[in-house]
Amino acid sequence: MKIQLLNGNFSEKETIEILTKLIQVKIQFHEQKINEISGEEEIKMRENRIKNLQKELFEARLFIEKRKENVNLNCEINLD
Repeated sequence: MKIQLLNGNFSEKETIEILTKLIQVKIQFHEQKINEISGEEEIKMRENRIKNLQKELFEARLFIEKRKENVNLNCEINLD
């Protein structure tokens, strides 16, 4: 099954807002899991994932801001 989450052109501001909110949800998910678990290895894995998401968002913002034009966003969720 596929869910088409995003498919269209968005302004620089809209693109950054959409990406930021999507990534924030994923970060909050990992933070919630960290609070629920006690395994040190899993906590470190989730903390690393949060750091990577923050880094990727930063890099995406730089990319978007340099373009100075609309951005085509296409995001599809595949359920297997």
